[in-house]
Amino acid sequence: MSARITIRLDVELRKRLARLAQKKGKRESDIVREALEAHCAEIDKTPTCYELASRLGIIGVVKDAPRDLSTNPKHFEGFGR
Repeated sequence: MSARITIRLDVELRKRLARLAQKKGKRESDIVREALEAHCAEIDKTPTCYELASRLGIIGVVKDAPRDLSTNPKHFEGFGR
């Protein structure tokens, strides 16, 4: 089952969509759906902050610190004061 949504396109983008659909022999809705799926897949590939920090090698670089430094509330007593 699918849901219907409504979007607004400026005149030039609407014309480009119509030309592309005709060129590919597809419906305009198929072109839009494929583009949205590709965009969402690209967004899903965006790394998290943790992944970026891990790639840069900046996770776990503090020496001689407790292993639970970032998760144990007792280490945060007085933090920010």
